[in-house]
Order: sequence, then structure tokens, then C-alpha cells
Amino acid sequence: MRHVKNLAAVAALTNLAAPAAVEFKGEEDDPISIVTKSIEDFQKAIGDRLNKLEEKGGTAADDKELKKLQDRLAELETKANRPGGDKPTEPTEERKSFATYLRRGDAAGPDELKALTVSNDEQGGYLAPAEMSTEFIKDLVEYSPVRSVASVRNIASPSVKYPKRTGITNAQWEGEAEEAEESTVTFGQLEVPARKLMTFVDISNELLADSGGTAETEVRLALAEDFGKKEGSAFVNGSGVKEPEGFMTNADIAHTVNGHATNLNADKLIDLMYAMPAMYRNRGTWGMNGTTLGAVRKLKDGQGNYLWQPSFQAGQPETVLGRPVVEMVDMPDIGDGAFPIIYGDFSAYRIVDRLAMSILVNPYLLATKGLTRIHAPRRVGGRVLQAARFRKLKTATS
Repeated sequence: MRHVKNLAAVAALTNLAAPAAVEFKGEEDDPISIVTKSIEDFQKAIGDRLNKLEEKGGTAADDKELKKLQDRLAELETKANRPGGDKPTEPTEERKSFATYLRRGDAAGPDELKALTVSNDEQGGYLAPAEMSTEFIKDLVEYSPVRSVASVRNIASPSVKYPKRTGITNAQWEGEAEEAEESTVTFGQLEVPARKLMTFVDISNELLADSGGTAETEVRLALAEDFGKKEGSAFVNGSGVKEPEGFMTNADIAHTVNGHATNLNADKLIDLMYAMPAMYRNRGTWGMNGTTLGAVRKLKDGQGNYLWQPSFQAGQPETVLGRPVVEMVDMPDIGDGAFPIIYGDFSAYRIVDRLAMSILVNPYLLATKGLTRIHAPRRVGGRVLQAARFRKLKTATS
């Protein structure tokens, strides 16, 4: 009878644990098909095994076999509850070598250094693996929100030039045999230079040695926060001298007067938005800091409806007058004569990134303090390409 009870226990566990046998191997796999097939295969295997045990009758060997099935079920259930599954992604050789370089600097073995790409920056060092550079850029967006809406390009030269049309053609209606009038249009150039930004971070040698492979992540996040805050400020208010040109310092961007020095006027936000050509207005995004956004959230139209609307879908931004809002911490506060709000098609603000992320490790400078200094240069530029795609709100009476 004990054999029958064990069979019932295994059958019950089979129904509960079968889904735990699912394993996803790639992004293109259909989860529903995989789940269904895994359950069917698992239940068939367990059913066949139980049938054989019933035919043989209850023996000590059968009890041992039942115990194996129960252990297998428990193992599968444990794996199913484990976040991320049981097969972590294996890092590449370049990434392993880079982690060694972070810990030991140039004292890393020749095989490790050979796997890295030497930086062409004048201070030396090595380029971070491509996947780390990609992750670094993603981290940058958290501290440099302009990146999320601007047009971003990678360049291999110190600067890049874009044609700028300074006039338009003059098409005219003509009658038969009439001579066409001259129509001239001139083009200039806009140069976006990549400016150099330098920083360093000091990391405990104990942290590097005992991090279990997470040192790379810590370095990446520390650099992303520092670089992100600096470039984020420059993209908004940069002078263009030794740093990117910020869109708020561009003198060609028009503005709408709020009519009051401290209190936002809902009607003026509507005026600002519809003062722009439809082709730009319909692709526009609002930019303002958190304090201003708090004030905008309280604004209502003539029917008592809030201009601000929350996002009803994960990953989608909140909106003002139906257009998305990006919070930019470096935008000015509301005040007499200030420009606390900008609206526009930010694809007309060009950000250029030169080269991949470069790292130079110096384990000797602060060795007596148990620290390793990690230097990182970065070259990035920014500039408004078309001022007509933006418009600012000026909090003033005139």
C-alpha cells in the first residue's frame, strides 16, 4: 500500500511542478509553445515511469526510483522560483580581461591586455568593451535626460559640420514664354565640435578584489553619474566655449511672454505651442525642471481640465496639452525674466559622441591609501541645428 501512496504523491507533485521544467533559450522563442510542450513532455515521461513501476510492483528499488522522481520535481520547482533561471550569461573574454585590468592596471597579464583595444587618447589606457560602452550610454540618460529626446550621433573626428540653409528659394507663377526670375538660396555651415570632459574615481582595492566581478558595474555607474550631470547641464545652459552649446543659450530661439513674473498662465502655454509651425509642433516635447513641472500640474483650462495628464501606460511619459514632458533638472526656475519652459522638436538638437569609453587605471598613485584611481576622458558635443523648431516661455510682463 505504501507503493500506491507514493504513486499518488508523485502524481500530485507532477501536476504542480510540471511548469517548472520550462527553459527559455532565446528571445525569438514563443513562450506559450515552450510552456505547453514542456508540460506535455514532462507529464508523459513521469506517466511512463509510473506505469512501469506499477507493472513491476512495489519493491525497495521502486521506492528509490520514486524518491528520485520526487527529488527531481523539487529541483525543478526550485529552479522555477529562482530569478533569471539557472544559466547566467557568460561574459566575453574581452569583458573578463577588462575586469582584470580594472583590478590590476598595467600589471594585468599580457594575455588580458592583448584582448583589450588600446585607446588613442593622449593619456593612454584602454577602450571599454562595446557592451560596457552601450550600458554606459543607457546609464547616462538617467542623469542627462536631454539624450532621451535629442538626435544623437557617433563621430570619429574632432568635429562634424552640417549644412545650414540661410534662405529659401523663391518660386513664382509664370505665364507662357515668360522668362524665369532668378531665385537664389544660400547655404552656410554649422560645426558641432566634440568637447573633452575629464574625470576620475578612486576605488578601494578591497572592493576591486572582493567585488566578485561587480567592480566594472560600480565604475560604470560612478562615471555615468558624473559625466551625465556635467553634460546634462551643458546641453541646457552650455556656453559653447570648451563645452557644448546649450539650447537655452541659443539667441535665435523665439519666446512667448507669460504676462506675469511668477505665476504661470495656462493660456500662454497654449499660445506658445500654437505659435510654432504644425510640422514642428506635432513632434514637440516640453522641457522644464521639477519645480516648474509641479506648478504646471496645477494649471487648468477654461473648462476646469488639467493641462497636465499622467501616463496611463508603462514606459510612456506624462503629457501637457497632449505632448510629452521631460524633466530637466538644469532648466531655470520660475522667476522674473527667466525662461523656465521650452517646447520644441528636440531632434533639432544634435549630440555627438566621439569614440568609445576610454579607461586608464593607475593602481600606484594612491597605493599607500589602499585605493586605485581610474581616469576616464570623454568627448561629447551638442548644438541647436534649427532654432525655429524651439520656443521658450519667458516669465515676465513684457
